[in-house]
Amino acid sequence: MAVTGWLESLRTAQKTALLQDGRRKVHYLFPDGKEMAEEYDEKTSELLVRKWRVKSALGAMGQWQLEVGDPAPLGAGNLGPELIKESNANPIFMRKDTKMSFQWRIRNLPYPKDVYSVSVDQKERCIIVRTTNKKRTGWRLLWTPLAMRCAGVHGTPSEIDTSYLWMTPC
Repeated sequence: MAVTGWLESLRTAQKTALLQDGRRKVHYLFPDGKEMAEEYDEKTSELLVRKWRVKSALGAMGQWQLEVGDPAPLGAGNLGPELIKESNANPIFMRKDTKMSFQWRIRNLPYPKDVYSVSVDQKERCIIVRTTNKKRTGWRLLWTPLAMRCAGVHGTPSEIDTSYLWMTPC
Protein backbone atom coordinates (compact mmCIF):
# COMPACT_ATOMS: atom_id res chain seq x y z
CA MET A 1 0.00 0.00 0.00
CA ALA A 2 1.42 3.34 -0.97
CA VAL A 3 1.49 6.30 1.41
CA THR A 4 -1.48 7.88 -0.38
CA GLY A 5 -3.44 4.61 -0.02
CA TRP A 6 -2.79 4.57 3.73
CA LEU A 7 -3.83 8.21 4.08
CA GLU A 8 -6.98 7.54 2.05
CA SER A 9 -7.91 4.60 4.28
CA LEU A 10 -7.49 6.88 7.33
CA ARG A 11 -9.75 9.48 5.72
CA THR A 12 -12.49 6.94 4.94
CA ALA A 13 -12.42 5.33 8.41
CA GLN A 14 -15.14 6.11 10.93
CA LYS A 15 -13.44 8.03 13.76
CA THR A 16 -14.33 8.63 17.39
CA ALA A 17 -12.24 10.78 19.75
CA LEU A 18 -12.36 11.66 23.44
CA LEU A 19 -10.20 13.22 26.14
CA GLN A 20 -9.60 11.12 29.25
CA ASP A 21 -6.90 11.12 31.96
CA GLY A 22 -4.67 13.60 30.12
CA ARG A 23 -4.80 11.54 26.93
CA ARG A 24 -6.52 12.12 23.62
CA LYS A 25 -7.93 8.76 22.52
CA VAL A 26 -8.87 8.17 18.89
CA HIS A 27 -10.66 5.04 17.64
CA TYR A 28 -10.72 4.19 13.92
CA LEU A 29 -13.12 1.70 12.34
CA PHE A 30 -12.06 0.85 8.79
CA PRO A 31 -14.48 -0.31 6.08
CA ASP A 32 -12.84 -3.77 6.00
CA GLY A 33 -13.71 -4.32 9.70
CA LYS A 34 -10.27 -3.63 11.20
CA GLU A 35 -10.04 -1.35 14.23
CA MET A 36 -7.19 0.87 15.34
CA ALA A 37 -6.99 2.73 18.65
CA GLU A 38 -4.44 5.46 19.34
CA GLU A 39 -3.68 7.43 22.49
CA TYR A 40 -1.82 10.76 22.44
CA ASP A 41 -0.47 12.87 25.30
CA GLU A 42 -2.82 15.84 25.56
CA LYS A 43 -0.06 18.40 26.18
CA THR A 44 2.72 17.23 23.82
CA SER A 45 0.62 15.40 21.17
CA GLU A 46 3.11 12.51 21.41
CA LEU A 47 1.80 9.11 20.31
CA LEU A 48 1.74 6.89 23.40
CA VAL A 49 -0.19 3.79 22.26
CA ARG A 50 -1.33 2.33 18.96
CA LYS A 51 -3.12 -1.01 18.86
CA TRP A 52 -5.02 -3.00 16.25
CA ARG A 53 -7.87 -5.49 16.34
CA VAL A 54 -9.02 -7.65 13.42
CA LYS A 55 -12.09 -9.84 13.04
CA SER A 56 -11.49 -13.58 12.86
CA ALA A 57 -12.56 -15.70 9.89
CA LEU A 58 -15.88 -16.36 11.66
CA GLY A 59 -16.49 -12.68 12.41
CA ALA A 60 -15.60 -12.65 16.13
CA MET A 61 -13.47 -9.76 17.38
CA GLY A 62 -9.88 -10.77 18.13
CA GLN A 63 -7.55 -9.58 20.87
CA TRP A 64 -5.93 -6.14 20.66
CA GLN A 65 -2.40 -6.32 19.19
CA LEU A 66 -0.08 -3.61 20.51
CA GLU A 67 1.95 -1.84 17.80
CA VAL A 68 3.33 1.18 19.70
CA GLY A 69 3.74 1.76 23.44
CA ASP A 70 4.46 -0.13 26.63
CA PRO A 71 2.74 -3.46 27.08
CA ALA A 72 0.14 -3.38 29.86
CA PRO A 73 1.53 -5.16 32.93
CA LEU A 74 -0.40 -8.16 34.18
CA GLY A 75 -1.86 -7.66 37.63
CA ALA A 76 -0.72 -9.76 40.56
CA GLY A 77 -2.30 -13.19 40.31
CA ASN A 78 -3.66 -12.54 36.81
CA LEU A 79 -1.84 -14.99 34.57
CA GLY A 80 -3.95 -14.46 31.47
CA PRO A 81 -5.77 -17.06 29.39
CA GLU A 82 -2.70 -19.29 28.97
CA LEU A 83 -2.09 -19.60 32.75
CA ILE A 84 1.62 -19.17 32.10
CA LYS A 85 3.54 -16.08 33.11
CA GLU A 86 6.61 -14.88 31.25
CA SER A 87 9.75 -14.26 33.28
CA ASN A 88 10.23 -10.61 34.15
CA ALA A 89 13.97 -11.04 33.39
CA ASN A 90 13.33 -11.62 29.66
CA PRO A 91 14.00 -8.75 27.25
CA ILE A 92 10.94 -6.59 26.62
CA PHE A 93 10.52 -5.09 23.13
CA MET A 94 8.41 -2.00 22.61
CA ARG A 95 8.07 0.68 19.99
CA LYS A 96 7.69 4.40 20.48
CA ASP A 97 7.08 6.88 17.67
CA THR A 98 7.92 10.57 17.78
CA LYS A 99 7.35 13.25 15.17
CA MET A 100 10.95 12.86 13.99
CA SER A 101 11.69 9.13 14.39
CA PHE A 102 10.57 5.58 15.02
CA GLN A 103 12.11 4.17 18.21
CA TRP A 104 12.41 0.61 19.44
CA ARG A 105 13.23 0.12 23.07
CA ILE A 106 14.53 -3.15 24.45
CA ARG A 107 14.52 -3.48 28.22
CA ASN A 108 16.29 -6.12 30.34
CA LEU A 109 19.22 -6.72 28.00
CA PRO A 110 21.45 -9.18 29.90
CA TYR A 111 24.82 -8.39 28.26
CA PRO A 112 27.06 -5.33 27.76
CA LYS A 113 26.82 -3.11 24.68
CA ASP A 114 29.70 -4.71 22.74
CA VAL A 115 27.80 -8.06 22.58
CA TYR A 116 25.05 -6.56 20.40
CA SER A 117 25.10 -5.44 16.77
CA VAL A 118 22.36 -3.66 14.82
CA SER A 119 21.88 -3.87 11.04
CA VAL A 120 19.21 -3.11 8.42
CA ASP A 121 17.73 -5.56 5.93
CA GLN A 122 16.30 -3.32 3.22
CA LYS A 123 14.78 -6.22 1.29
CA GLU A 124 12.65 -7.32 4.26
CA ARG A 125 12.34 -3.73 5.55
CA CYS A 126 13.37 -4.59 9.09
CA ILE A 127 16.06 -3.92 11.67
CA ILE A 128 18.04 -6.88 12.98
CA VAL A 129 19.52 -6.98 16.49
CA ARG A 130 22.07 -9.79 16.95
CA THR A 131 24.03 -11.07 19.94
CA THR A 132 27.51 -12.51 19.62
CA ASN A 133 27.59 -14.21 23.00
CA LYS A 134 28.95 -17.77 22.71
CA LYS A 135 26.41 -19.08 25.20
CA ARG A 136 23.50 -17.52 23.42
CA THR A 137 23.69 -16.51 19.78
CA GLY A 138 20.42 -14.93 18.75
CA TRP A 139 18.74 -12.24 16.74
CA ARG A 140 15.53 -10.32 16.70
CA LEU A 141 13.76 -8.70 13.77
CA LEU A 142 12.25 -5.30 14.47
CA TRP A 143 9.93 -4.16 11.71
CA THR A 144 7.72 -1.18 11.32
CA PRO A 145 4.11 -2.01 10.48
CA LEU A 146 3.95 1.50 9.05
CA ALA A 147 6.79 0.59 6.65
CA MET A 148 4.80 -2.47 5.60
CA ARG A 149 1.67 -0.36 5.00
CA CYS A 150 3.49 2.44 3.18
CA ALA A 151 5.88 1.54 0.38
CA GLY A 152 7.89 4.78 0.70
CA VAL A 153 8.81 4.42 4.37
CA HIS A 154 11.94 2.38 5.10
CA GLY A 155 15.35 2.91 6.63
CA THR A 156 18.91 2.71 5.43
CA PRO A 157 21.92 1.75 7.56
CA SER A 158 23.09 5.37 7.66
CA GLU A 159 19.74 6.44 9.19
CA ILE A 160 20.00 4.06 12.16
CA ASP A 161 21.17 5.51 15.46
CA THR A 162 21.63 3.34 18.55
CA SER A 163 22.15 4.12 22.20
CA TYR A 164 22.68 1.76 25.10
CA LEU A 165 21.82 2.60 28.69
CA TRP A 166 22.67 0.12 31.41
CA MET A 167 20.06 -0.61 34.11
CA THR A 168 17.43 1.91 33.08
CA PRO A 169 14.25 2.04 35.15
CA CYS A 170 11.00 0.80 33.63
